[in-house]
Amino acid sequence: MAEKYTKYEKARMIGSRALQLSMGAPFLVTLSEEELKKLRFNPIEIAKKEFDEGVIPIAVKRPMPKRLHHE
Repeated sequence: MAEKYTKYEKARMIGSRALQLSMGAPFLVTLSEEELKKLRFNPIEIAKKEFDEGVIPIAVKRPMPKRLHHE
């Protein structure tokens, strides 16, 4: 994970990805049948694993502070 995310950004990314997975999106990490059983086929746990490996295709857009113009 190259970029540092706040706990709120991380929760939003994992939650959004888990929703995608629960709706049938393909996994972005390779998981064996044994790993899936260990994770109980839980979309949130799978999304966490994807997040930890840095493969979640969701970007965080942060507003930039407005610059003050000094003349």
